[in-house]
Amino acid sequence: MRNAGRYDHYDRSGPKVFAGEYAAQSVGVVKPDNKNNWLTALSEAAFMTGLERNADVVHMTSYAPLFAHAEGWQWTPDLIWFNNLKSYATPNYYVQKLFSNNKGTDLLKVENEGKALSGQENLYATAVKDTKKNEIIIKIVNTDAQAKKININPINLKVGKKLNRIDLSAPALSSENNFNTESVMPKEETSLLKNGKITAEIPANSLVVLKLELI
Repeated sequence: MRNAGRYDHYDRSGPKVFAGEYAAQSVGVVKPDNKNNWLTALSEAAFMTGLERNADVVHMTSYAPLFAHAEGWQWTPDLIWFNNLKSYATPNYYVQKLFSNNKGTDLLKVENEGKALSGQENLYATAVKDTKKNEIIIKIVNTDAQAKKININPINLKVGKKLNRIDLSAPALSSENNFNTESVMPKEETSLLKNGKITAEIPANSLVVLKLELI
């Protein structure tokens, strides 16, 4: 979370960045007890808003590692765990999936009082426009123990009435998925904006993706 603004003041005339093999460690680097829990996934989501906001210098990223066998692994955490019969996706995997499937084509500014949201009041945010689908995509991470109500005022952009929303959260920061159940998964819903106003409640400790059609 503290590294969400890492590239905000990066030298734009310098070399481009490949943020390779990053992952939040629940215990410590190269510790066998590291967990793919919701706290690490939420932390990575906050960090990734900074990667997306600075996409002009951060050209590539990669999580590490991708796969791990439950009975024979060399590193933790990992995105997908498997055994000889089954596999399951971690909360961290679903964070990666939401960012990857909603990356858009053009970066937009999303600010509060003229500043990028990179941890103020425990909120992190980024926004993109997808010219292929003609929509705006806003990603908001709330790392606070309390829900936050936000108002969004698009400038020079007209949006339709339909709002597609994807929520990713968990019962507790310690929540994990396993071979029997994936309790941490995205949930999607569609609603209509009231009076043309874009307001949203961002649950405690959650990642929310808002998708609005441009008109």
